[in-house]
This record gives sequence, structure tokens and C-alpha cells, in this order.
Amino acid sequence: MALVSLLICGLIFPLVVTGLAQAFMPFQANGEIVQLNGRNVGSYLIDNNFTLPIFFHARNDSASGVDPDITLQNAYSQIPRISNATGIPSSVLTQLVNGNVEGTFWIFGSPYVNVLKLNLLLMQTYPAAYRNFA
Repeated sequence: MALVSLLICGLIFPLVVTGLAQAFMPFQANGEIVQLNGRNVGSYLIDNNFTLPIFFHARNDSASGVDPDITLQNAYSQIPRISNATGIPSSVLTQLVNGNVEGTFWIFGSPYVNVLKLNLLLMQTYPAAYRNFA
């Protein structure tokens, strides 16, 4: 009985679930890896370690350090640094942040933005400022 349970729970079930995920949701099953110009630039699911002053940075106070999202206040606080480093007007960066707020469920939680999405939009919208990274 133990051997049968081991085969079913430890081998057959994980292979079936992995196969179904690959067949029906390959982007999600492979970690939601994002490519820019044929190059992997990050994942929507984990922190992507942007450290240069021209990018939005993930928060450094989360317990695990891998959260890909930041609060609106955190995003707003980074706008002056990015504006000074790139020359992009603060008002444009504020509009970019406001246009990419991800919702919460009804009244639960706080609004947030995904750091990778913001940085990809910056690279695509302002190629001159991000020519070394696009």
C-alpha cells in the first residue's frame, strides 16, 4: 500500500498536474518569464533586482525580499530619483504609475504596482533614456 501511494502521490499525480499546466497555461507554468527583444528580463512573480537609479526598485523591507509589487507611496517616492536620472518629467512618471495600479479585492488590501511592468513600460516608452537596456 505504501509503494502504491508513493507512486500515485509522488510520481503520477505531479506528472499529470505538470503536463496539464504545460498544455493549458505554459506562460504561467514556466514562471511568467518576460522577454524584451528576445532576452529574458525578469518575471512578473518575483523581484527582479533592478538597482540602477533609472529604474523603479522593489521594496527592501519585505520579509522574503522577493515581492514584485510595491505600494503606491513607494512608487511615488521613487519618481524624483528616476526623473533626475533620466530627464523624464515627474508628471509623466506619476501618470505612468497611476495608469498601472493593480486592484485589490473590494476593500481588502492596498493598491499596488508591479515593478517589472513599470520598468518595461519605461524602456518601451523612452528608448533613448533606456537604450542600453532595451
